[in-house]
Amino acid sequence: MDSQIRKIHHQLVNKEITCTDLVQERLDALKQNTNNTVNSLLDTSALDLAAKVDAKIANGDSIGLLEGIPFGIKDVYMVQGTYTTASSDLLKNYKSAYTATAIRKLLDAGAIPLVKENCDSFGHGSSSENTIFGAVKNAVNSNLVAGGSSGGSAVNVAKDYTVFSVGGDTGGSVRQPAGYNNVYGLKPTYGRISRFGLMAYASSTDCVGPIAKSIEDIRIVLNVMSGKDGKDQTTYASAEIPQNGILTSEDIKTVGYFKNFIETDAIDSQIKSDFLAAIEKIKAKGIQVKALDFFESETLVSTYYTLAMAETASNLSRLDGTNYGNRIEGDNLKDTYAVTRSENFSEETKRRIVGGNQLLSQGFSDEIYLKGLKLRDQISENFENDFKEVDIIISPVTPNTPPKIGESLKDPLAMYLSDAYTVGFSLGQLPTLTVPKGTATGLQITAAKNNDELVLKFANFLKDTI
Repeated sequence: MDSQIRKIHHQLVNKEITCTDLVQERLDALKQNTNNTVNSLLDTSALDLAAKVDAKIANGDSIGLLEGIPFGIKDVYMVQGTYTTASSDLLKNYKSAYTATAIRKLLDAGAIPLVKENCDSFGHGSSSENTIFGAVKNAVNSNLVAGGSSGGSAVNVAKDYTVFSVGGDTGGSVRQPAGYNNVYGLKPTYGRISRFGLMAYASSTDCVGPIAKSIEDIRIVLNVMSGKDGKDQTTYASAEIPQNGILTSEDIKTVGYFKNFIETDAIDSQIKSDFLAAIEKIKAKGIQVKALDFFESETLVSTYYTLAMAETASNLSRLDGTNYGNRIEGDNLKDTYAVTRSENFSEETKRRIVGGNQLLSQGFSDEIYLKGLKLRDQISENFENDFKEVDIIISPVTPNTPPKIGESLKDPLAMYLSDAYTVGFSLGQLPTLTVPKGTATGLQITAAKNNDELVLKFANFLKDTI
């Protein structure tokens, strides 16, 4: 089974390479990269950790599977003592006082963080252009966007700067950039991995998600990060997914797809034809395929952004320069709050805060926000009914190919619509994986809640089918 993690582990154990050389090589590549993926390098600590791994191997001690494996961290995760900027002016000099649970578990397993990765500021965007560090450039074509908001994380994996990266997915922020850069990206079931230490964007859909070049590496990293956490009340205990558990797909009998995702003028003609060709290949393997009815993509996008903007307005209300952040003094306290937030937030973040505050204001909350909550319940109910009929739902990751850098900034609505095929699964809190197969931006595999293992099984099936 393909796995960079296992390959590197084997090389380290057999002394074919040293961990110090491995880490230094990746750090050098990150320093020289022209894709704008780096917010800050963790070079000193990375080399110190690498030296300790080399010492263990020299002493004949055994090392864990993740021990010495270099990885990247989207710059919205707390890592004690490191700059955690969220790619924003407001937090450009902020250093974390603690470490996120998901990252702590990886550190405890011996993985070595190399870099805090560029992303849309506070996760607000689908292109990784809304950042003070410059737009992240696509790994395949540097004239195109990398996708977002975890664009730097996806590009670093695609370019082999990191073996895997930890992104964050709210409405597609792991899956869409994974699709744009031809790598795997997983949004697990909501609550499988602790959100403690992840800067909150929309708390009801925020998920910690791994990005890697193989299904096996996704499985390994997912297992390490998963589990109940007393610091996040939405987490739950989950069984480890065994390697042999995802090697067969005999229990997958029926696959569904949403016909309104395909029977629309909004989808690129090539993505449509490639998706339908993939469906035929699945049918040829003896699996039944059903066309399902679902909400229109415009309804999904508007429901998601209604709730996400309301939640981000609430979550970011704490960032006013008083307790932390880049405070700008005004004529009085009220003016200080206003100028600090106006000057330090990106245009996209301000757009979402203003929209969210309006949605939550008197007169609008009943008319719009509460309707959004009801629609979310209806979407979840629709999924529950669908998964009584099918085992897996498959869909394109995006309706279109990546735009050129600069285009999304001119048309925010087009940027929101690029999430049309990802946000519904976020609202349903379902496990969903992007696989770099089938269409120019990949395919998306979804299963019912807590069926993350089934998603990985079908991904393995697709690897040999398409």
